[in-house]
Amino acid sequence: MSRIRTFAAAAGLALAFGMAPAQAANVFRFAFQGDIKSLDPYSLKESFTIGMHAAVYEALITRDKDLNLAPGLAESWETPEPTRWRFHLRKNVSFHDGSPFTADDVLFSADRVRAAGSSFTTNIPSDAKFVKVDDHTVDMVLSKPNPIAVYQFSTWYIMSKAWAEKNNAVAPSPVSAASPSYATLHENGTGPFVITEHQPGVRTIFKKFPGYWGKVESNLDEAVFTTISNDATRVAALLGGEVDWIDPVPLQDQQRVNASGNATVMTGPELRTIFLGMDQVRDELKDSSIKGKNPFKDVRVREAMYLAIDEDTIAKRVMRGQATPTALMIAPSLYARSAEFKRPTTDAKRAKALLAEAGYPDGFTVPMDCPNDRYVNDEAICQAVVSMLARVGVKVNLNAQPKAKYFAKVLAPNYDTAFYLLGWTPSSQDSHNILYEMVGCRTDPKSSRGGWNLGGYCNTKLDAIADQVEGETDQAKRDAEIKEGFEILQKDWAVIPLHQQALAWGVSKTVTLTQRPDNLLLLYWVSKKP
Repeated sequence: MSRIRTFAAAAGLALAFGMAPAQAANVFRFAFQGDIKSLDPYSLKESFTIGMHAAVYEALITRDKDLNLAPGLAESWETPEPTRWRFHLRKNVSFHDGSPFTADDVLFSADRVRAAGSSFTTNIPSDAKFVKVDDHTVDMVLSKPNPIAVYQFSTWYIMSKAWAEKNNAVAPSPVSAASPSYATLHENGTGPFVITEHQPGVRTIFKKFPGYWGKVESNLDEAVFTTISNDATRVAALLGGEVDWIDPVPLQDQQRVNASGNATVMTGPELRTIFLGMDQVRDELKDSSIKGKNPFKDVRVREAMYLAIDEDTIAKRVMRGQATPTALMIAPSLYARSAEFKRPTTDAKRAKALLAEAGYPDGFTVPMDCPNDRYVNDEAICQAVVSMLARVGVKVNLNAQPKAKYFAKVLAPNYDTAFYLLGWTPSSQDSHNILYEMVGCRTDPKSSRGGWNLGGYCNTKLDAIADQVEGETDQAKRDAEIKEGFEILQKDWAVIPLHQQALAWGVSKTVTLTQRPDNLLLLYWVSKKP
């Protein structure tokens, strides 16, 4: 959009507040510890960024306040036959540049979201073919029945074909791109807000879109986002009334916020699982003291890493009790048989014995990638892991950095990591997402399988189970198949699940909003007392 102003350089917090526009009728100011890396809705599959994109872009199918599927740009859908989904598109919907939304935009977006550089390739079934029936009807044809085919549609946002072609933005811009594309710095969605200013790393301004097709619960005229990476500064901004919402509220500051009288900590369980992963694909572990081989390819080493890490201590001390240790890569509320899995007991003595048995009696060194502005106490968790592994002889060189640099390093196509911390919320709210996207083999360059499998773990039996799970309609059989898949993960010691963190939003008492367990801040549900 030509009216959007973009700035390449970051400014200080004082400048960000000082440059704020004249007071609009009703302005919501909010701050997050990280930034909005890109306005391209296919660039980064990360919750805060997805929530910000949802203010300006829309999906065919969305999710309501209880995370149930709900109509979006598709006012209804049906399955006239088991392998065909038909979407009836809304009429009289316009993009922010005034151009009409049609079936052509859906077909274009279906191709773009699965193109190289997209972080959302698995949001649409890989075998799906989109067919235009007419300007407001689209069919999705599959090669086999898939009962969860639309479960991830809520974070697949529709883009304008004409706008992307006009601005040389047909290809998605990956988070690791050396230079920004037009779609990285500009937007043109159909959503209830437009972005009128975007200073990467500093501030983004959202304003109400007067041509929006639907009704919005929000009474906001404007929303101003500011990046405040420092915890103390972020809390001070909330308590001082400079912002109306922050995330996260550091654990040590929550009591103070609740006692302030003008703000409160809004808490709740989160679906996100925090876990550790290890490079299991390279023949030589990068930047390690071990040359010529990769210790993490040995299951005994992976088991030793797992047993050396005391998650109970992390949950109690680092997370101050606001985390639930987990044995699985998915929140218990999303899998009916999760209680059947137990986390193994921490055993440093056994870990040392396993390392010696694998040929590393003196341990080894390994670098660790960790974000320091993405998850609750992320760097502190990594520091605790470093200390715990040192006790069994594994020396970890911690590389903690802002999420923009972290994701650019560890994500596709680079996968430049040996050992890492990551958090994941399955956008489908289903275990198949974990089995396919997080731990599926990424050996086929033409497949979207394993797109977020940073460590390259691969078990073809697990892939076969994931394919069964995808098409299974009998829930009991499906749950049994999922259990078999998770048992394989445990037997292989493929990843190290840590915990599900708790949500902790700092919210002004002048604001009402909806907090879902997927941790998306959705501006169209935010209202503020004028």
